[in-house]
Parts: sequence; C-alpha cells; structure tokens
Amino acid sequence: MPNTKRVLLVDDDEMLRASLAEQFAMDATYEPVEAGTYREGYEKGLEGLYEFMVLDLSLPDGDGRELCRAFRDQGVTCPIIILTASDSDADTIAGLKAGANDYITKPFRFAVLMARVDAHLRSHGASEEAIYRIGPYTFRPSAKVLVEGPKRIRLTEKETNILKYLQRAGSTVSRDVLLHEVWGYNPAVSTHTLETHIYRLRQKIEKDPSRAQLLITESGGYRLNP
Repeated sequence: MPNTKRVLLVDDDEMLRASLAEQFAMDATYEPVEAGTYREGYEKGLEGLYEFMVLDLSLPDGDGRELCRAFRDQGVTCPIIILTASDSDADTIAGLKAGANDYITKPFRFAVLMARVDAHLRSHGASEEAIYRIGPYTFRPSAKVLVEGPKRIRLTEKETNILKYLQRAGSTVSRDVLLHEVWGYNPAVSTHTLETHIYRLRQKIEKDPSRAQLLITESGGYRLNP
C-alpha cells in the first residue's frame, strides 16, 4: 500500500465538496478530509499534516482567505488553493497576500484543479518548507530531522535523501533506482553501501529495528509504510 496523503477540503457546498472528495478518493494515494465551515476546517486542518488544502472563499462563519492566513500563522506550509465565485483581481491579490498559492474560479473542471495542484506540489516538494509524515514522525528534510513530540532524530544527508525519495515515490523503490537517485552515477558505490544506510536508519527510527514497521524491505527494494 502506498502512503496516503491527506487533503483538506473546506467548502459549505455539500455537493461540490462530496464530488471533490469522491474524485480525490478514486486515487488511492489521497485521503480527503471534509469540512463545511471555517471553524471545522480550522480544527481539522491542525490535526496533523496535509498534502495540500482546498478552501472556499465564502464560508458561512468566515472567510477562506482568513482561514488560509490562520493556517500559515500556525506554521502550515503545504500548498493552499482558494476556490471563489469571483474573478476580480482584488480578490486574487488579497488571497495571495494571505498565503494562498493559487486561486481557481468556480465553476471549474477537476482536471484543471489537479493540474494546478500537481504544479504546486512539485514546487513545494523542492522547497525548503516541505514537511512530511512518516509513521509517528514529522519529517523535515531541510533540517535533516525527524520529530516525535519532544524527541528529535538527527539524520545524515544521505539518510535524509533516502527517506525523501521513498516518501515521494509512495511505493516500492528498487535498490538500483535508490542508489542512482541518492548517490548518482558512482561505480564505487555498491548495494552494500545502501544496505548499511538502511540498517542505520532503522536503528534510529524503528521501535524494534529487527522487525521494521516503517522502512520495509520488499522483493528488489524498499518502501515506507504510511
């Protein structure tokens, strides 16, 4: 099973929200979380990490731009897209100033929304702000650290790159691919080098390294458990 990536959908239009949730759920890698109000969206939005968020501009108890700003103030770094029935420049500028990554005017096609989302995810994944979930940990690649409450696990650059590539892949990655992605074309690097790094990573992150629950060995390669 690939890692599921949570998506927050905040919109008081139940039909639209349900339709978006259904379409996201069709892709097994996404886990949609729904909210119909500002308050509900804010509470759910702070319950862990999200891959991205889609917020309606006009909510019954608040403004989507203010909700976006509130998330940014709380340290939420994932891409946020605001949905609006208005296409005025003033609304767009206000949303972007609030910390939104993009504005999409209703009505829209799901394929267009996903194209925008994918573009922002690629950009975010390459940025210094990217944050991921790995089991009980919050993974901050830019800081080379895994955080679990007060516990902080320091990672080497290679360990960080192994986890980052496996997390982005969301499925089993062969040893050869992982060697190439982390070490590049280097004939001096062997699978033994990779296996040594995997062993050291398990010593750091697994509750019982002899029975790995997070960093799994599969036929021909490795994968991360959700």
